[in-house]
Amino acid sequence: MRLHHVQVSMPAGQEDQACTFYRDGLGLTEVDKPVELAKRGGCWFRAFDAKGSVALELHLGVENNFVPAQKAHPAIVLGDVAQLEDLGKHLSELGFEVNWTERHTFEGYERFHCRDPFGNRVEVRAGKELSN
Repeated sequence: MRLHHVQVSMPAGQEDQACTFYRDGLGLTEVDKPVELAKRGGCWFRAFDAKGSVALELHLGVENNFVPAQKAHPAIVLGDVAQLEDLGKHLSELGFEVNWTERHTFEGYERFHCRDPFGNRVEVRAGKELSN
């Protein structure tokens, strides 16, 4: 069993703002939604591993009466702490708040939390990965 994707909600008509954060900020690749699903709005993003396989898939779906997720969140794992530092700096330069207050609160990892343009919480971490 494996996780296929995580969906995060967003307000209607804000796909450009989603791309600014998830594509330009986090460095994910925007991918086309299937035609039938594209009619609903929103957007999809992926990250690929060194072999070209999908390592992460994140969907943003339009939700009527949108309310941002305050606690629930995707957690993205980077290869090393230098990448974490660089990404935190990059997001800050794009105008997104990066919160390092929980940097050392999860054993084996360093991390920060940030919010997408809609207020949804996102965690980014680097450190040891669990093995089989």
